[in-house]
Amino acid sequence: MRRLYLTFLAVTLFLLVGSCSLDDDGVNFHYEPLQITSVEVPESFNQYQIYTIKVNMIRPDDCTLIEGFDVTSSDVTVRNVVAVGAILEKPDCQPVDQEVQDTFQFEVLYNEPYIFRFYTGKDEAGEAQFLEVEVPVN
Repeated sequence: MRRLYLTFLAVTLFLLVGSCSLDDDGVNFHYEPLQITSVEVPESFNQYQIYTIKVNMIRPDDCTLIEGFDVTSSDVTVRNVVAVGAILEKPDCQPVDQEVQDTFQFEVLYNEPYIFRFYTGKDEAGEAQFLEVEVPVN
């Protein structure tokens, strides 16, 4: 009986391992910047405080998932903000053109005004466009 059980277990494990395809290593999504339409920032910051920044953006289709934000500094108090979408590579994506809101946390480290440059898309010439907002620090 024990030999029958071990044989059954070995066959089951072989079928489970053999049915998994390790050849499918293709990526089924990619990242793209999303168009930011508007933002909500405080009128002013206090140094060493953490603030929630609200960002409205366009979700163009039902294959686009909001992944978060890429916030980079181009100077001491200049921040470039890009909303990042994970685009599922499916053949049947339906347009939705839905405005969605997401937030990120921002910590104020310097006592100089901050300039935020929010990515809003590209113009006809393919140049990146930004919505610039300056927030003074008390």
